[in-house]
Amino acid sequence: MRRNIYIDNIDVDKAKESYYRSLAIKPEWEEIDVLDSLNRITFEPQYAKVSSPNYNAAAMDGILVQASKTIGAATTNPKILEEDKDFTYVNTGNMVVEPYDAVIMIEDVIEVEKGKVQILKAAHPWQHIRPIGEDIVATEMITPSKHKIRPIDLGALISGGIQKLKVYKEPKVGILPTGTEIIEKVDRLKPGKIIDSNSRVFEALVQEDGGIPNRYSPVEDDYGKLKKAVLKGVKENDILIIGAGSSAGTKDYVVHVIEELGEVAIHGVALKPGKPTILGIIDGKPVIGIPGYPVSSYIVFETFVRPLILKYIGLEEEEDLIVEAISSKKIVSSLKNRELARVNLGYVDDKLVATPLSSGAGVTMSLVKADGIAIIPQNLEGVEAGDKVNVRLLKPLSQIKRTLVSIGSHDIIMDILGDMMRLTSGHVGSMGGILAMKRGECHIAPIHLLDLETGEYNISYIRKYFPGEKMALIKGVKRHQGFIVEKGNPKNIRDFSDLTREDIIYVNRQRGAGTRILLDYHLGRNQIDPSIIEGYDREFTTHMAVATAVKTGSATTGLGIYSAAKALDLDFINIAFEDYDFLVTQDSLEDEKVKQFINILKSEEFKERVDNLGGYGFENIGEVIMIG
Repeated sequence: MRRNIYIDNIDVDKAKESYYRSLAIKPEWEEIDVLDSLNRITFEPQYAKVSSPNYNAAAMDGILVQASKTIGAATTNPKILEEDKDFTYVNTGNMVVEPYDAVIMIEDVIEVEKGKVQILKAAHPWQHIRPIGEDIVATEMITPSKHKIRPIDLGALISGGIQKLKVYKEPKVGILPTGTEIIEKVDRLKPGKIIDSNSRVFEALVQEDGGIPNRYSPVEDDYGKLKKAVLKGVKENDILIIGAGSSAGTKDYVVHVIEELGEVAIHGVALKPGKPTILGIIDGKPVIGIPGYPVSSYIVFETFVRPLILKYIGLEEEEDLIVEAISSKKIVSSLKNRELARVNLGYVDDKLVATPLSSGAGVTMSLVKADGIAIIPQNLEGVEAGDKVNVRLLKPLSQIKRTLVSIGSHDIIMDILGDMMRLTSGHVGSMGGILAMKRGECHIAPIHLLDLETGEYNISYIRKYFPGEKMALIKGVKRHQGFIVEKGNPKNIRDFSDLTREDIIYVNRQRGAGTRILLDYHLGRNQIDPSIIEGYDREFTTHMAVATAVKTGSATTGLGIYSAAKALDLDFINIAFEDYDFLVTQDSLEDEKVKQFINILKSEEFKERVDNLGGYGFENIGEVIMIG
């Protein structure tokens, strides 16, 4: 079935079934030395050629005896045995020969004089002797076919006399990055250029999955050069994956090249991220066009390429380990696609909580940090905070169970805390943290909420939202909030009235964030209408995102913390020194994870690392205030 340049929206499972059926992959085998077989897949069952052990062997250090000559020996009736007449000394692993048929451990032997020993207990036939074939019997099956050889299997194969064996041939996977903007080395990086990391990820994934990666240098967006590179890639490999150029842009030639040289089976699947995937066939070989965004490329590889590699090495795609979790915030999805959202996971009481990470297809760090991938079915239009969601695990549950779940306001210090203990941090703003705590979806909620009437931080909000409940506030850091501006402050921003100027573009934090509340507090005091501030409605979820917007010139200024400005070498106009604290329930103070968290806050290592960021104070840090 041929497709044109228009991107379809085919169900993922149907696309895989149709594509793999049309490929008709026939795995091949090769014979290799057993010493090179680790992690390879057996093509046929392996049967032992020799027994192990292949002789009767002593299982202990001691003496070899005839059991019949020891009958009657007891503590009250010791027996004397003479060397070379009644016994001979033996070490573990020595051969047992007739007429001897038992071993007495050296610990149970009393030497009375040279050449004579005393025993206090009779031996029974075949005592402490490993008989021929105790471990492996010649002709028995050691490993079945389609078995991945582990280190312990390797030992058994060698013991069973296997020297060479047939294994599935590893497919050679060509990796062809494309794009005029793609470079290979960081020393060539400049605006408009992107370092090629995707193909390096593909190399590692291919190797991890059992294939042989064959990476090519990036090809620029030129039809003739791309066509030549694709022909070479198909000739030299069993599978060819082409990075980027799979969409329908003016320089996206991949689909046209595949169509000219072979067949485009499918162009466009109902998967987000990953929609512009191309599933093609050239000379009977799979050629897959993968989108260029890092998250999209990873997901498409895992969805379509990995199962292909497994087919070549004789394995079936295993079902993912799926768990049910509670989403800590809303995940937006479309009815048109299966949405895959990266999430952090943690157990709060007996409830598994999933906190969505940055959703952009180009946000590589969302995969680095993710504990799992939430799967929103194609027929579901997103999930709300508190809804159940299926999650494919990327990390073991045992590790996730040791994780402290933090949901609330963002600060760079959360990265330091996450380096010093198992912690996941969801950035939903201070009010989002309070709501997550009310729903029982986090252990701690970082907050910095200014009471607009009293000027006090946090406590009045806790009393308001948790009336009659036993809560606690772990004192955190004092931190500087202010305007993040370009180096040298070329726009001469000094106070909130400057935000109303026509030449100023502001970038805001999300509703419910403590920084947003601080801004609105000062706008109210200065009687400034937010609607006249250009950029007031443009919302970011972290201080670093605000600082990046200023650094890149997409905003003139934004309210944030000093450490974010310092991290990007920006200037900072101080506005307030605020309390960044941690809300917990009083019961959770007995949780070992929370105890560890408090100890880290109080530690000199933590204070030293935070102090290096600049803009923080440590007055009363780690102190616990009981509320309610």
